Amino acid sequence: MLRDKVVLSQEELIGVPEHLSDEEAATLPCAAVTAWNALCQHAPLLPGQTVLVQGSGGVSIFALQLARLFGARVIATSSSESKLKRLAELGADATINYRDTLNWEDAVLHLTDGRGVDLVVEVGGAQTFGKSVACTRDGGRISVVGLLTGAPSPGEGFFTRGLSIAPIRVGSRQDFESMNRAIALHELRPVIDSVYDFAHVPDALRHLESQKHFGKIVIRHQ
Repeated sequence: MLRDKVVLSQEELIGVPEHLSDEEAATLPCAAVTAWNALCQHAPLLPGQTVLVQGSGGVSIFALQLARLFGARVIATSSSESKLKRLAELGADATINYRDTLNWEDAVLHLTDGRGVDLVVEVGGAQTFGKSVACTRDGGRISVVGLLTGAPSPGEGFFTRGLSIAPIRVGSRQDFESMNRAIALHELRPVIDSVYDFAHVPDALRHLESQKHFGKIVIRHQ
């Protein structure tokens, strides 16, 4: 909320893990809770399962970090080698440059010995959904978070292979509290790209539009 002052009811507020700074805590309400729901909404993510996260946006980075807390293996995609390197530093077990590897679904299948991943955090929409279906194991899950390239069509393979699709819309207060307990227990720290003062919001928005950032862009109000 880009306001100098705001009045909220007690029910609209929630405590945050004590080890986080104000700037780190500010990144949690949308991206982190959305990622938590993408991983946990319909079935728990189990140790040893494999998750595919697409890109290096806020939800995808949080999904990578949280999936690692569950003991899952993570495959991450990006079109930037520098961002892939940083995703690996955050714990991605394997990375794929989807600009250099156009059929990245085949690369995912190769990395999983032909089985496919257990869960995809799908953020691309129509242009990536078919590839996500192709590299998800039979009976696996696809959590649809974003529709950057339009609404996807499930296609025939989606139904015949027993895949489940879940549209993700952030989360509830209970989801937020559960996530915060996990973050506090493991002392997870959000990835912050940059912090801008309130007076420099236009600069922050331009930086966001440039898509050069890695992690969250935070507005600090003093």
